[in-house]
Amino acid sequence: MGYAHEYATAIMHRGRVPMDPTDHVPNWQDGPRKAKFYPGADSFPLPDAPYPADATLDRGLCTEPAPREGEFDLPTLSGMLRDSYGLTGRRLGVQANTDLSALPFYPLANWSRGTASGGGLYPVGIHWVSGPSGPVPPGVHYYSTRHHAMQRLLTGDVSGEVRTALGEGAPGPATDQYLVLGIKYWQNSFKYNSFSFHAVSMDLGACVQTWRMWAAARGLAVEPALWFDEERLAALLGVDPAEEGIFAVVPLKWAGSGAGSHGSEAPVAVRRAAPVSASVRLAAPVSVSVPVSVRRKDIERSRTVLTFDALLRMQAATSADATARPAPGALAPAAAHPVDPAGTEVELPPARPLETDVRTALRDRRSSFGRFDAQQPVTRPQLAACLAAAAAGSRLGGDTGDVRLAKLYAFVSHVEGLAPGSYAYDPERRSLWRVKEGRPGEFLQKNYFLSNYNLEQAGAVLVPTVRTTAVLDAVGDRGYRLVNATIGAVAQSVYTAASAVDLGCGVALGFDNISYIEELGLEGTGEAPLLIMMIGNERPAPADFRYEIA
Repeated sequence: MGYAHEYATAIMHRGRVPMDPTDHVPNWQDGPRKAKFYPGADSFPLPDAPYPADATLDRGLCTEPAPREGEFDLPTLSGMLRDSYGLTGRRLGVQANTDLSALPFYPLANWSRGTASGGGLYPVGIHWVSGPSGPVPPGVHYYSTRHHAMQRLLTGDVSGEVRTALGEGAPGPATDQYLVLGIKYWQNSFKYNSFSFHAVSMDLGACVQTWRMWAAARGLAVEPALWFDEERLAALLGVDPAEEGIFAVVPLKWAGSGAGSHGSEAPVAVRRAAPVSASVRLAAPVSVSVPVSVRRKDIERSRTVLTFDALLRMQAATSADATARPAPGALAPAAAHPVDPAGTEVELPPARPLETDVRTALRDRRSSFGRFDAQQPVTRPQLAACLAAAAAGSRLGGDTGDVRLAKLYAFVSHVEGLAPGSYAYDPERRSLWRVKEGRPGEFLQKNYFLSNYNLEQAGAVLVPTVRTTAVLDAVGDRGYRLVNATIGAVAQSVYTAASAVDLGCGVALGFDNISYIEELGLEGTGEAPLLIMMIGNERPAPADFRYEIA
């Protein structure tokens, strides 16, 4: 039994037994940037990319079957990155979150993005490793979210390094174009300390799920690999594995790539981006043997960078057997339990169609932060749409297979034609099974740690569970990343669906997990409630300021 079991137990009990360090206070004045900083790196802007109106969220969540044989090109990649992690506008609304007083000041402005992130910290770093079939000289690029541009970190074809790191049986097409997703821990841990690993692994899933919805709606495929030679890719990107974990690789089927355009495993001529102190922008071409490495370093803003034992141990534990890709069917014993038919089934009407295009739904997505208003209840078709979206997000694809790991529960307070109480969702029958009668508002608020939401005013609170211990037993400690990526994908799906059906949405981790196990009667199932997702109508005529930049 690895350290991930111990960490998972501490996470579940942290509402009653605080995790070390209990005296940590974030130093906001010395906090890190919300992105990496490579001063002097060559960059090029990414092109604008129109998004078709018929690329609806129903297609993105695969509720409407559609072929996925399309190919990426530079405008398509640009659009997917902008709509997921790029800055799209400034938000300033009167709401109940604790950062409200700081938002009017430009340095602390709240910039909206299509993908949700714990604490709005956005620690996922996106690298594009491009081979000869791409539209730019081969190399390693970093996606600069603030500029919607690619910064060149290394010139030369190193796509063979990524392919070698992926190994046999990797998902996705044969290609020489890859997105490599890393997480710089300090970008999140300065605030969340030992809890950081739990949060950032959900951020990974939210980002990947945005890509999966965006791409599927356009007939494209995004199949993430979570198992690969992490040490090799960390060396390629020039990062310290203790400071930055490499969490996923997404191979891209690229337009115009032929059978021979899959990179080179032989020695290659590369041009590395010059160090900051160099007087020229690029070093002269040199012939070297693979592996090569990015030499340009991210410049940290914080003068003091702290480390946390639990975070270091989780990075070590989850990267130790990173090449041991699960065999087909390995996750079957950890699949979500079916709904217990002993309860009372409550049928739901057909879900409200998600006819909004994915880009619009992502641009309109936001966290409600205390703006729920129970005077206008949620309709049952709206609830059905959000539940179906959550179920669609519970399969991450790629090398994790098609096993549904997450089960969904709903605490219903204000839904038209539905009695208050707690329910389990049956994704096959698209129905609810009653777990407990009675209004859940008092329980929900009592077991929420923060003051930025009134949970009783939400129409419903959705709770995904995963049998975390069963996943770890099935695939080892790296499975913890999969567990939380799945939860992040579920949350992003609900956020986006709520936007498409005109509901407010909020997601939170600050609740007493054990109380939810007791309330839902999960003591003997091994299910871990890992997130709460609130949906509901918001107060009319809000005080809001929006300035769109994309």
